Amino acid sequence: MDTLIEQRKDARIELSWPVSIWLPAANRFFNGQSSNISKMGVFVTLPMTTPIRAGHTVELNFPRTLTLARQKGGFARIKKGKVVRVERRNMLKDANIGVAIAFE
Repeated sequence: MDTLIEQRKDARIELSWPVSIWLPAANRFFNGQSSNISKMGVFVTLPMTTPIRAGHTVELNFPRTLTLARQKGGFARIKKGKVVRVERRNMLKDANIGVAIAFE
């Protein structure tokens, strides 16, 4: 059994929100869902066919509601990040992979 060592420096907030990931290596977007987020990073689930690996630099697009877009002046919150971990253990269960991304 693998033991994970906690490396988070900031508290994570549970947040299930749609997210699009631009993966330059594949030259396309992949749609997923966030699970939790902090000031330093986010954990998302993506389709298991997403060709992503640790070390990839990605762009994250968090869409905003119309009300929030009016307040903030844009329809999305866009962040850059680096993939630090890809979890494939539940891949066969729900056809998704988990991806930990540290914001840049």
